[in-house]
Order: sequence, then C-alpha cells, then structure tokens
Amino acid sequence: MNSVMMSVAASGPASGAMPQARQDDAPPSERQARMTRVLVVDDEPQIVRALVINLKARKYDVDAAPDGTTALQLAAARHPDVVVLDLGLPDMDGVDVIKGLRGWTRVPILVLSARHTSDEKVEALDAGADDYVTKPFGMDELLTRLRAAVRRAEPTAGGGEDDVIVDTENFTVDLAAKKVNRAGRDVRLTPTEWHLLEVLVRNTGRLVSQKQLLQEVWGPSYGTETNYLRVYMAQLRRKLEADPSHPRHFITEPGMGYRFEK
Repeated sequence: MNSVMMSVAASGPASGAMPQARQDDAPPSERQARMTRVLVVDDEPQIVRALVINLKARKYDVDAAPDGTTALQLAAARHPDVVVLDLGLPDMDGVDVIKGLRGWTRVPILVLSARHTSDEKVEALDAGADDYVTKPFGMDELLTRLRAAVRRAEPTAGGGEDDVIVDTENFTVDLAAKKVNRAGRDVRLTPTEWHLLEVLVRNTGRLVSQKQLLQEVWGPSYGTETNYLRVYMAQLRRKLEADPSHPRHFITEPGMGYRFEK
C-alpha cells in the first residue's frame, strides 16, 4: 500500500479553497444528494495537497484548515460530514480541537497523526475521536476508514429493527432480545461477555478504547485492568469466531482498544 506521499497522482486542484456553501435547511432528499463534505485539518502542505486531490477526485467536497482555530471556525460555519484531524497543530493540541467539536457536534472525527505512543492515541479516542490512523498512511486505508465513519454517522432508514439485529457470516446478535445465535443455536454468554459484546456491536466499525470498555462494562472506577479485556475477548472469540486465533470480527488495536467488524 502506497503512503500518502505516493498518492498525489490523482488529478484535481491542489488548493484547499472552500466550495460553495450548502443549504443546510434543504429537504433531506436534497441533502442526501449532495457530496460528502470533509474538513481536513493539518499544517503540512504536502499532506493537505494529497488529501485534497484524492478526496476531490472521489467526488468529496473538501475544506482545509492549517490550525485548530481555523478548524473550529470552519466546522461551525460549514458543518462538515467528517473531520480528518492532525494532532500536531501550530496553535493548539489536536485533542483540544476534538474537545471543542464535541462540545456541540457528533461529527465523525478521524485522527491522522505521527504520534505513535498508545497513551497519546488513547487520549484522542477518550476525548471523542472516532478512529485513528498513524502517519505515514496508505490513501486506500484512510479512505476506507473515512467512508466507514461517515456511514456509521448516517441515520438508519426506518430506524427500529435494523438497529437491533446485527448479522455477520458466522453469527447474529439480537440487541433487543439480548441473544446471540450461531449456526441455528443460541450461544450462551455470561452477563459480562454479553455487556462487552453489546458495547462493541453498538460501535460497529469504530475503535473503542480500552478505558471506555472497562468503564462501560465494569464501572467508572476501572480503567487500567486491561487483562480483564484480554480474558473476556478471548472467550468471545472462542464462542463466536470461526477461527479464534485469526479473528475476523473482534479486532485488537494493540495498546489502544478493540473494534467489532461485521
């Protein structure tokens, strides 16, 4: 997979000039037809150029901000559908931008950063980021994560039933009935296993931090007992994965957390 610096070959304008403002009071059918708007926040011109070119080539609307202050102003004025955010900004830490956005919006935030330590990644996730991609990154991977973040944020047509039944190749989770079925048979889960599964399934495709899982499943006084997660994730994989040693649905992001994928 090519790194972002190898992905500038796509044709399109290199500037981060703002497109025409959208009509936010338009009917839902008209707003659905518009292009997805991405706010790119990064102070490295080469990264911004690569992202703008690649995103516009794939029919995304793109706004760009070189610092946190501009990012918060653009987000308030332009209402992006997803934010791609670097943490190392010249005027403020990217985590503060996340906190600022989370004060008024649930827009998906995809962190893009050269910071490699687990603590820094977890801090961003705990502040409200939806996913984390480490530089250097592959453009295909970034676009896949971006599409997934936008898809998760879209309202479910009709609501209700689609929200509570989650199907995978190997098993089905019924969130309302609190049941899991595999190969036509109910799978017996302990209350703790079910609670862990429920948190992950309700965040399908999203990286859930270790701290969040511990606090939601075991309580607010927990946050560092990662051995609990390893034990119970192993049990879920043994009961639900076709090949527990090569999990397809319960994915570990080392040092950060876990992700459930259909």
